[in-house]
Amino acid sequence: MMRDLWNKPSDVKGWAVCMLGLFFILFGLPMLIGGTWLISIGGSWYYLPAGMAFITSGVLLMQRKRIGATVYGIFFVVTVIWSLFEVGLNGWALVPRLFGLSILLLLVLATLPVLQPAASVRRFAVLGLGGFATVVVTLGILLVNAGRPTVHGAVPVVPANSTAPMAAGVDWLAYGGTYGAQRFSSLTQIDRDNVDQLARAWEYQTGDLPSERWGAETTPLKIDDTVYLCSARNILIALDARTGKERWRHNPEIADESIPYAAACRGVSYFAGTGTQACANRIIEGTLDARLIAVDAGTGAPCDDFGDNGSVDTKRGMGKMAPGMVSITSPPTIVRGIVVVGHQILDGERRNAPSGVIQGFDAITDELRWAWDLARPDRSGMPPEGETYTRGTANMWTIASGDEQLGLVYLPLGNSAADYNSRTRTLPENEFASSLVALDVTTGKLVWSFQTVHMDVWDYDLGSQGTLVDFPTETGPVPALILPSKQGEIYVLDRRTGQSLTAVEERPVPAGGVEPEQRTSTQPFSLFNTLRKKDITERDMWGMSPIDQMLCRIQFREATYNGIYTAPTVDTHYIEYPGYNGGSDWGGVSLDPQRGVIIANYNDMPNYNRLVPRAKADRLGWFPRDDPRKPKGDPKDEGAPQIGVPYAVDVNAGWRMPYTGLLCKQPPWGGIRAIDLNSGKTLWDRPFGTARANGPFGIPSMLPLEIGTPNNGGSVVTAGGLIFIAAATDNLIRAIDITTGKTVWQDVLPAGGQATPMIYEVDGRQYIVITAGGHHFMETPSGDYIIAYALPVID
Repeated sequence: MMRDLWNKPSDVKGWAVCMLGLFFILFGLPMLIGGTWLISIGGSWYYLPAGMAFITSGVLLMQRKRIGATVYGIFFVVTVIWSLFEVGLNGWALVPRLFGLSILLLLVLATLPVLQPAASVRRFAVLGLGGFATVVVTLGILLVNAGRPTVHGAVPVVPANSTAPMAAGVDWLAYGGTYGAQRFSSLTQIDRDNVDQLARAWEYQTGDLPSERWGAETTPLKIDDTVYLCSARNILIALDARTGKERWRHNPEIADESIPYAAACRGVSYFAGTGTQACANRIIEGTLDARLIAVDAGTGAPCDDFGDNGSVDTKRGMGKMAPGMVSITSPPTIVRGIVVVGHQILDGERRNAPSGVIQGFDAITDELRWAWDLARPDRSGMPPEGETYTRGTANMWTIASGDEQLGLVYLPLGNSAADYNSRTRTLPENEFASSLVALDVTTGKLVWSFQTVHMDVWDYDLGSQGTLVDFPTETGPVPALILPSKQGEIYVLDRRTGQSLTAVEERPVPAGGVEPEQRTSTQPFSLFNTLRKKDITERDMWGMSPIDQMLCRIQFREATYNGIYTAPTVDTHYIEYPGYNGGSDWGGVSLDPQRGVIIANYNDMPNYNRLVPRAKADRLGWFPRDDPRKPKGDPKDEGAPQIGVPYAVDVNAGWRMPYTGLLCKQPPWGGIRAIDLNSGKTLWDRPFGTARANGPFGIPSMLPLEIGTPNNGGSVVTAGGLIFIAAATDNLIRAIDITTGKTVWQDVLPAGGQATPMIYEVDGRQYIVITAGGHHFMETPSGDYIIAYALPVID
């Protein structure tokens, strides 16, 4: 072969053909090797013959034999047929199978003048170009259509004289609009007819931008003519609601060592007292070092009657801890004058982590009115001298909702410490972990609880705030609560009793794993609606090229996967789908109570996990935060040590390929859905998030196609028929028509919009406000922006 090659004329075109042939050989070798491996573990038979076809075509092209082009042409046609057989007309699934090969087809066509007699070049070129054009145009059409909403039913028409008693109006009084957390605004000035005229009304920068672990996640409040917010590191700020000009700020001076996963402050709380004295009306926030801060709403001055110069340390009674181990990242919930506080306890560090105790403080005097330690319900205050609240118990890191009339607070609880191993958990922990718990806000006593996962070892803690609603039944409206979950189930509960108002079925789930005796035989599945998609298969693997896809297929075949709730395994990987960031997280859902429509954005990604024996984890350097041997940097960079149980855990969140950074599961990776409140039926569903800021090797593709990206943050809905949401990794804020699911307006943010918007009105003008702070975990650009949008002022 080499003698023939060297005897050929050394023209540039001839050498280009040889280089293409060499590329084919180098491309085909890993497919040949990997394809053989994949067959040996029960996977697809495509990649072995594909590798052989590439190598054969490459050798022939290096010899400048025209049959080399013919071999590739036949292989391309066979691949098209195989691809359609595997995934049909699924545009994103066809991309790694056909797009790159179509580009190579063009290069092969360019070799024809060197390989073919002049008379036959035209015929082959026409056939080849026709095939290329057909594939590329078809892919383009399919990708555009893949981003459109899939409509299943009509959005209900707003009844005449409809009301929304828990709606936000001219003010945005709490994180979810109100403590009912519907995230619904009754304002109608901005609607589907004029939303395309929205423009930035004002912009503010907090000046607080952490150099690492950024992720402000802030939703501001608006009361009267003032916007209140917290920066990434808890600086309290008041802005003029008309102009965005700063009125005051209060800095509680948070040290960087107190930052847990991210410098996140999701919001602040407002308490309206009586009288005109200082601090009658106050802003209250929880801080990254777990203090409660109270300042005068008018001046920002600390409230002297609240703790020590306006500060209360909520860590009292929790025992020894490292900085950053206990934080408050979510706004407190205030019901009947009681400030209800939970904590974010750093995951994956120690089984003997600080307690997940829930505390209720008097909003005026700072008195600890009660403390709910789930393992010691007989106690209601501080633990006795020399003791602590029960360590390692489930915590509430997210936002509680509240019912002022019933006097109840609804706590979405997380998991016990050491999320991925349950052997050492106590009976009370097994009863309350991953549950929604209702407490009497005046006493802190348990009223009811509802568990969404039994013996949770998947980190399926409840991240979403419950949404209060009057749920329609045959006997009339019932006070209810909508509870979304990370695994995608949406439950509807009577908020007085915790009884499910829609069917919940205990279904068998996979057994086995590292500790089979610790797994329950069933888990609760909601028959109302689920954001969870069907189980993934090898055909759902993805990548930038056929090689990436093949490697993901190999990983899939080598891992343990038996569907949702696949039990954890040691050393070998297991697939958790949805992953711990799947379904609904801290963004929760929004609700249009007039139309009776729930809006839920969600993630649709697996995790690729493995348990690691303690000795091996120590050799890998997986130590807790307070261990001097722990490498410095992001606490999510290494595996979670889980000191105190036999295994550490290695979590590949989203299941990324190590080389390209792309996810192994095919798109979409995130979506948004409209659900009929009466029936639970899906009205429309669509991918959410474009590919513009995403791409292989971290290079933005700038493609405006709706690929469906990971998203963190929630939506708000208006009586004007619009959904406002940022959340996705494409750095856009959107307005979506609630009746069609189509985007009707969007704007590019200067940083990632991993936050939930809020809406208010001042002087008759409606505003939409979003925090653009970015998020290190979501890999979106960092920023410190607060941006308000409004319609232009007409003189």
